[in-house]
Amino acid sequence: MEDDLREAIKILKAGGVILYPTDTIWGIGCDATNEAAVARVYDIKQRAESKAMLVLLDDENRLERYVDEVPEVAYNLIEVAVKPLTIIYDRARNLARNLLADDGSVGIRITREAFSLRLCRGLRRPIVSTSANISGQPSPTTFDQISDDIKNAVDYVVKYRQDDRTESAPSSVIKLGSDGCFKILRN
Repeated sequence: MEDDLREAIKILKAGGVILYPTDTIWGIGCDATNEAAVARVYDIKQRAESKAMLVLLDDENRLERYVDEVPEVAYNLIEVAVKPLTIIYDRARNLARNLLADDGSVGIRITREAFSLRLCRGLRRPIVSTSANISGQPSPTTFDQISDDIKNAVDYVVKYRQDDRTESAPSSVIKLGSDGCFKILRN
């Protein structure tokens, strides 16, 4: 895992795109503050830039660096979540503009998975995490299900957990307003 982490962080710092395991399904990732890298992820996925992508953070205490106002209930939701939880926050900041939804919101998930957690810590910035598939195709639940088109389009494919056959699922998604009201988008 250590060699993988070093190489993945090096690629991310250079503005590259990686294929990596997350706390949910395998993801295509890049530095979430780098507009050119984010644009490349959209190209790889053949996805319209109007469809926002989420980011991973290693610590909920860093949320305020990337969201104008974090409602207190967000910390409670993160604390009690039993499975990975993506929260969509209003008024994102300090992230690549082309990463955000048209209304300026962003989905952020605090990762607890060993590799993606250490990846975020090593980069010291949020990392884009979008499913490793061409837009409109089914999300792969194991590494073996990822198409060669995706594997060949990224700058680095992480070796860690490639042989893990455990079926995984996407995170729960909640849209959380600045007023603390929330709506469950995916359970």
